Amino acid sequence: TVASIMDGRYEGESLLHLQPGCVEHLEATPNACSIVGASDDRGTTMSVNPVRADRISAEPIVIANSVPGYGPIFNAGVVWHDDRFHLFARAVRLGYTRNSGDGARFLNYVSDIIVMTSSDGQHYEFEYVLAAPSERVAALEDPRVQWVLSAGVRHLVMTYTELPCDPAEVWRIGAARLDWVDGRFAIIDGSTVLLGPEGIANKDAVVFNLADGRVAMIHRIHPDMQLAVFDSLEHLWEAGDDYWRPYVEQLATHVILTPTPGSLGIGAGAPPIALGDTQVLFFHEREASGRYTAKVALLDAASGRLRALLDEPVLVPELAWEIEGDVNDVVFVQGAHLKPDGSVYLTYGAADRCVGAAVVDLDRVRALLTDEAA
Repeated sequence: TVASIMDGRYEGESLLHLQPGCVEHLEATPNACSIVGASDDRGTTMSVNPVRADRISAEPIVIANSVPGYGPIFNAGVVWHDDRFHLFARAVRLGYTRNSGDGARFLNYVSDIIVMTSSDGQHYEFEYVLAAPSERVAALEDPRVQWVLSAGVRHLVMTYTELPCDPAEVWRIGAARLDWVDGRFAIIDGSTVLLGPEGIANKDAVVFNLADGRVAMIHRIHPDMQLAVFDSLEHLWEAGDDYWRPYVEQLATHVILTPTPGSLGIGAGAPPIALGDTQVLFFHEREASGRYTAKVALLDAASGRLRALLDEPVLVPELAWEIEGDVNDVVFVQGAHLKPDGSVYLTYGAADRCVGAAVVDLDRVRALLTDEAA
């Protein structure tokens, strides 16, 4: 029931930070940690995996405190436009403190969405603040950006998590349509909405097209990932109680992925990459230890349903800046760009402090997933 889902709205997610009073083209370089038999920054030998993402650098592509007025910059989506990578990142304003008492992990934790750009995918420069919280919202978190076709028009959609000031309220999926104006992206006036059922904690949303042109949204009502399908982008934007109430009543039928036994939860990472009659989805899983890893699944392009997934992660926290930070042991993929050479450029948040990047061989991933599906 709706009530039973709502009971788990604050289930111990490490990404929950409440504010106690609101204020308004690319070559992969070898990385030791992606080589079988290498040691990570704990000095332990890593296991052999069928496919691993290769970090493009042993250092973050964006570090904390690199933009005036902000500390941590992490959990970033990415899009290629106008011959540049545009990184949409969560940036936490200076002034927050760790909470020594009960409740939220941090106090005065306010995050905006900023945009940084790069020509090579490794060296990024700050451009502008795209979005900031309103008076009733504590933080805008974890932006993803995706191109969606609807009614013959291509739209750039940004999804994110909106965290309310009032701890009695639940986090919701925020969404906005973007336009390219005077050399930068801007939110189209009147396009910002909250998606999903009211009163239920809901996040980690990505939007994409199914093979027949319908619009699908993968989202996370804890602890599983669900799939909602719409006739158009407008249908998604305008969906109300008449859509979401029966959806929630039959929530189990909409689940496409569940956590590995013993894990605490999963959620969409980057918008899926269309590949023939399939979609490749990179997602995160939070293990029993609290460690966040990046995994990959193969979806059916016609239905959006699961075809196969790899048991082992393609990326795990191994470098010092992925292991230790505001939240330890986190790699959190949110951006995926398919390059002309067939590899995928991934952007990910690390330990809730900075942004890393990696590449993965998409043909290898798909071949393994296809074998799993068979």
